[in-house]
Amino acid sequence: MNIYVSNLSFDVHDEDLKDFFAPYGEVTSAKVITDRETGRSRGFGFVEMTDEAASKKAIAELDGSTVENRTISVSVAKPKEDRPARNNGRSGFWK
Repeated sequence: MNIYVSNLSFDVHDEDLKDFFAPYGEVTSAKVITDRETGRSRGFGFVEMTDEAASKKAIAELDGSTVENRTISVSVAKPKEDRPARNNGRSGFWK
């Protein structure tokens, strides 16, 4: 199950995120999303766990908990929607 975690401290890294969820079951991946230009955390991330029951328990117990003096939100991640390509503020077609 893919889990969305928000309101993370900017000091939380991938390995920290994995460690938060590891007591609940096997974590196959944990990724804190970073800004492309600065490399700084954007304050949210995703965790993949193999066992659905363990994932639901982790969500129930970690949602609203405090991590590094911040109350985090934990929920089932929504599927990424297809979005139109960005044109960076340009209008019309270019050759």
